[in-house]
Amino acid sequence: MHRVVDRTRGSVLAERCAVADTFVSRGVGLIGRAGLAEGEALRITKTNAITMLFMRFAIDAVFVDRDRRVVRVVERLGPWVPAVLAPRATEVIELPAGAAARAGAQAGDVLEYEPLG
Repeated sequence: MHRVVDRTRGSVLAERCAVADTFVSRGVGLIGRAGLAEGEALRITKTNAITMLFMRFAIDAVFVDRDRRVVRVVERLGPWVPAVLAPRATEVIELPAGAAARAGAQAGDVLEYEPLG
């Protein structure tokens, strides 16, 4: 669990970000959840694409490269979208819908992951 900070904007994308870094946790992601609370996020490693199949709520998706630079922001991505990708990304941070805009996140921004506790 960590905090996601947009160093470029001086804003916080997520206060509590879980990490999906195994084959199973990356595959399941947020499926089965009813939503994300404000301040929550899920960082999915080793991927440049996500699917919204079987999802029940909209999210913002922030695609990040190996240098933690944002390469794409997809806002208010609705359920049942087959696939969204960003070829240069190595991971994606899934946030509550509207969180990316509130933080001002844009392609080119540099993120930092601060450990909690």
